Amino acid sequence: MLEFSNVSKSFWTGRQRKVILDRASFKVELGQSMGILAPNGTGKTTIINMMAGLEKPDEGHITRRCRVSFPLGFMGGVTATHSARENARFIAKLYGLDSDYVEAFCRWVCALDEYFDMPLSTYSSGMKARFSFSLLLALEFDIYLIDEGMPGTADIEFNRKAGRILQERLEGATVIVVSHQAKTLERFCRSGAVLRDGQLTMYETLEEARWHYEHAA
Repeated sequence: MLEFSNVSKSFWTGRQRKVILDRASFKVELGQSMGILAPNGTGKTTIINMMAGLEKPDEGHITRRCRVSFPLGFMGGVTATHSARENARFIAKLYGLDSDYVEAFCRWVCALDEYFDMPLSTYSSGMKARFSFSLLLALEFDIYLIDEGMPGTADIEFNRKAGRILQERLEGATVIVVSHQAKTLERFCRSGAVLRDGQLTMYETLEEARWHYEHAA
């Protein structure tokens, strides 16, 4: 279970205070994947980062009683001067997993060939995204976090392989997706929420969330 209790979050933009969440309370139970619809610039990435524990709320509490992933595409925790192999083995140790397995899994999924043993600083943005995605798939979580704003990859063969593995993972896991398009959420989510002006409104179905999102003033 992942729970927000009276959580508030805001930023000072230099001219005004931008409210991301205003005393939001909601709960995501395991097995109940949820999509959050929000216009661009309203704080989708910030909410996902708070769920992952990468950012703290200004007020309120966030409770995690399960294994929550880092956001898909997140490159924090890895070192640019180290190779994918070195980073994979280091992350495996942090999570108490077998380093040989995580290294082999990532090498197979991201298919970077000789680049797997070269520093991440030499990678293109697409190669970095492929490695990050493979690392996410190598670590099993109860809740997976997907932010549409995170960098992706245009490699069709990689997407096919990684997408198949992710789909298998999600059959036994829960996913939370944030997006400004309802179509992005349809593949994974049944329930939905709408974030607008710092207010997060929960709906039992994604269809209800989409209707209110598209017909809001």
